[in-house]
This record gives sequence, C-alpha cells and structure tokens, in this order.
Amino acid sequence: MAIQEKNLKVDAKKRISLGKLANDNISSYDAELQEDGVIILKPKVEISAAEVWLYKNPEALASVLRGIEDSKTGRIKSRGSFSQYADDEIE
Repeated sequence: MAIQEKNLKVDAKKRISLGKLANDNISSYDAELQEDGVIILKPKVEISAAEVWLYKNPEALASVLRGIEDSKTGRIKSRGSFSQYADDEIE
C-alpha cells in the first residue's frame, strides 16, 4: 500500500476533513494523541447488532469462513433448486 501525505487545513473550529483520504467502508476512527503531538487515526468498521453474534461465536465464524473459502475454490456443490416449493403457503 502506497503511503499518501496530504496537507489538511484546520477550519475555524479546529476541524479537518479527511475527504478522499477516507475509505468508503470506514465508519469511524479511533484517535491516538502521542506525546509529541502526532495524531494517529485508526480506521474502524462497525457492524449491526444483529450480526455481532457471529463474531462472538468462534465456531460459527470459522464455519462461515470455511464456506467462503470453499466457494472461492469451487468446492461447493449445488443442492439443486427450491423452486418446487415456490407456490407453497408460508405458515
């Protein structure tokens, strides 16, 4: 990854805009202020509360990651179509 350096100007309220430096997937940053005044921003990606269970369950996460890897390498077999059930009423 290439290192980018930009001169970011502080506005009247002492704010800066990351603009095009920020990745679209990043939702927030942790900021670390070092003794010499250097500020290090650590990007974060947040997930929904409905999905956090997966990351708290190592066995389930490992299973999902294995499935993704199997899909990438072509080790997944089709189980066929469920279209025969499409007209069934949902109870």
